[in-house]
Amino acid sequence: MMRLLIGAALFAACWSCQAAAQESQADVSAAVAAPVDQADQTAGRQEDLYRAALRALAEGRLEDASALLQRVIAAEPRHAGAWLDLAISQCELGNTAEAERLFSSLQQRFDLPAAIAETIGRYRATGCGTPLPRQGGAWLLAATRGHDDNVNQGANDSRFTIGTGSAQTEYELDAAFLPKADDFSQLTAAYVRPLGSGGTNLIVQAYSRWHEEERSQDTVSMLGALEHTWTPGGWRLRGTGALGYVTLDRSLYQRQQQVQLRATPAWKMPANTEFAFSGNLSRIEYPTRPAYDSTMAEFGGIFGYRGKRSLAQATLTRLHDDSTDGRPGGDRKGWFGSLQWVGEATGRLALEGGLSWQHWRSSALYSPGLIETRRRQNTATLRTAANWQLRQHYSVVLEWRATLNRENIALFQYNSHALQLSLRWDNF
Repeated sequence: MMRLLIGAALFAACWSCQAAAQESQADVSAAVAAPVDQADQTAGRQEDLYRAALRALAEGRLEDASALLQRVIAAEPRHAGAWLDLAISQCELGNTAEAERLFSSLQQRFDLPAAIAETIGRYRATGCGTPLPRQGGAWLLAATRGHDDNVNQGANDSRFTIGTGSAQTEYELDAAFLPKADDFSQLTAAYVRPLGSGGTNLIVQAYSRWHEEERSQDTVSMLGALEHTWTPGGWRLRGTGALGYVTLDRSLYQRQQQVQLRATPAWKMPANTEFAFSGNLSRIEYPTRPAYDSTMAEFGGIFGYRGKRSLAQATLTRLHDDSTDGRPGGDRKGWFGSLQWVGEATGRLALEGGLSWQHWRSSALYSPGLIETRRRQNTATLRTAANWQLRQHYSVVLEWRATLNRENIALFQYNSHALQLSLRWDNF
C-alpha cells in the first residue's frame, strides 16, 4: 500500500502531470487532537478520517496517518483497510513488534484475499524499515535504458509541397529530418521535502538523457518549485511556483517560469471521489529561437477516484498560447485531456496506464505565400507500465509509450514509439 501511494504521489507530483491533492498539516493535527467520542459520531466522519489518513500516507507523514487510523479502528473494528494500512505504516516507521502484532490481528479477524496475504508475507520476509524523520523528505532515483524509433520527431512523409496555386512546388526532405531510431540512457532524480509544518514543500526534479548515435538530441532538464497548501473556508488550495531549464545538444534550449493553482471545493462528493479546479500560467522562452517565446494560460478540472488498491484520474483543460510577434501561425487555442490509472495487481506488482490528447489551432496562416493554412495539431500519447518491487525501496519498471502527432500540415506529422526499462530506488 505504501509503495502504491508513494509511487502514485511522485508520479502525480511531476510538473507535466496534475498533482495529487494534499491536506494541510494544521488540519490533520486538529483531527488527531479531537476527542474520539465527539469526532467519530457518524459513518461519514469515519470515512473522512480514513481519507485524511490516506492523504497523510501519500505525503509520507506516517505518524499522523497512524494516529488517524487508530481512531478509525477504535470506532470501526471491522475496517480491514484501516488495519492493513496501520500495520504497514508501523512497519515503515520501524516498529517491527507492533507491526507484527497488527499483521497477526488482521489475519485472525478477516478472511484475507491472496494478494493481501502475499503483501503481509513480503513485509515479514523483508523486514521493517528504520524510523523516518517526522519532517523527512521523499526521494526517487532511477537509471533507465531504452529504445526510441523516432528520437528526433522526424516527419512521416519525406515529400512536402509549398506555394499556392500554379506556383506549388514539391520537395524531398533531407534525411536529417526523417525519423531516426536510437538507443538511449537516462538518469532521473526527484526530491520532495516539507519546509516546517505550515504546509509548504520544496520540490526538485532533474533528468539527463543521452543517445548512442544521435547526440544532438541529448537533453538535460532541471526544475525547482515551492508548493504551499492552505484551507480557507473549507476549500483546499495548493499553489506552486516553479522555475525550469532544459538543454538540447549541450546548449540552453528552453527556460520555463510557471505558477499553478489547484482548488478543491468544499463540496460533498461521493465516497472515494474528488474534484478540483486547476489553473496554470507559464512563460516559456527559447534563447536561440526568440520568435517562439510564448505565454500560456490553462484552466480546467480534475476528477479522481480512489479504490482500495488503485487510483484513477481524468483531466480536461482549456489552453491559450499567446505568442510573441513573428512566430509562424501566431497565437494558438486548444484543449488538453487525459485519463490515468495506477493499481496493484499483487503485493509486488503495480500496473499503470495512461491516455492523453492535445489539440491546437493557430489563429493565423502558418506562412503566407508558402504554407497558406492555419495549423491544426492533434497529438495523442499512450503509455503503459509495470512496476515490480524487488525488495523494499527497490523496483524495476518496464514502460512503453507511443506518440501519434496528426496535423493538417504534413511536414510536421510524426509517430514515435519507445520502450524502456528502469531501476528505481525510492524513499531510502
